[in-house]
Amino acid sequence: MEFAIVGNPDYGELKVVLSPGETIRAEAGSMSRMSTDLAMTSRIMGGFLQGMIRRIVGGESLFVGEYTAEDEPGFVAFAPATPGCIQQRTLNGDTLILTAGAFMACTPGVNLKPRFGGLKAFFSGEGAFFLEASGSGELFFNGYGGVIEKEIDGEYIVDTGHAVAWEPGLQYEVTGMGGWKQTLFSGEGLVLKFSGRGKIWVQSRHMGALAKWLRGYC
Repeated sequence: MEFAIVGNPDYGELKVVLSPGETIRAEAGSMSRMSTDLAMTSRIMGGFLQGMIRRIVGGESLFVGEYTAEDEPGFVAFAPATPGCIQQRTLNGDTLILTAGAFMACTPGVNLKPRFGGLKAFFSGEGAFFLEASGSGELFFNGYGGVIEKEIDGEYIVDTGHAVAWEPGLQYEVTGMGGWKQTLFSGEGLVLKFSGRGKIWVQSRHMGALAKWLRGYC
């Protein structure tokens, strides 16, 4: 399999070239164009129960599209629903935590399952569940706007709604921005305070903030 990510950081798009027998799975509705040599089917990753949990609490589609090159090579291109940056991560038996809506595509060796983040995640604005990607293979995820990759060794603060993904070696807590006055009147509200050692991916834009801004013109 060969892949190329073009259009980053503003309008990322993923193009995948498959050799006969190779398969790529992607979020439903993300295909922008493909060759006629590929076979496409819809399937539920991890079975119906896990698929329903991902749909209800993880913000992902119940089905994923599975694209397979059978007798001839072919290509398929995917585009995320929101304009922004696409990231790639090769998993070798390790794990990555994704926030709701960040998953885009993966090879068959990658498994996705819901991960309960606790009530603190619910009040953070990220939702009570995340997606845990594990296994071996290629994983593609996206963020709204640009995506900044940061190596953390200690503590790091991220505004809620800007976290895209992080490694499981990082712990987090939901906290206010300073004292109660700063939390209520600074406009920042609650933040995620990460600690530990590992990588985090942060998006430069937040869809909720954009929707709030647009409401002033409606």
